[in-house]
Amino acid sequence: MSALLTPARRAFLVSALRYGLAGVVNTLVGFSIIVALDVGLHLPAHLANAIGYAVGICVSFVLSKLFVFRARRTARSAPVRYIVAVAGAFALNQGVLTLAKALLPHGDLWSVAAQGAAAVSYTGALFLLSHFWVFAHQDDAAGPSATP
Repeated sequence: MSALLTPARRAFLVSALRYGLAGVVNTLVGFSIIVALDVGLHLPAHLANAIGYAVGICVSFVLSKLFVFRARRTARSAPVRYIVAVAGAFALNQGVLTLAKALLPHGDLWSVAAQGAAAVSYTGALFLLSHFWVFAHQDDAAGPSATP
């Protein structure tokens, strides 16, 4: 069993756990805003979704940099990469939202379900992009990094 949990897999699981913890705060805030704007104020679903995610982008970057991937030395391009990753994950989110709104019945409960499906797609995509690209470990030019 311990052979299955290599250092790289362990690091991935630890990052996923930290990402989940940081995401709880971000999701509660962002999703509450989305639902309040969509269901409460009846703004268009895509606009409510965009506003909710816009609120969380800066908080998410800071939490990812300082808490989730804190043991990694990251490239200077991390902020730009993060914006690109967010844009890609958000595009996926909007596609899932569009598909869910087209396939699900109309009504408040179904709007929340569509927003939830979109949120799950965004979260998964952004974690994978962050782990493997945005905050990917960078070795020192002189040799292996002292950071685990």
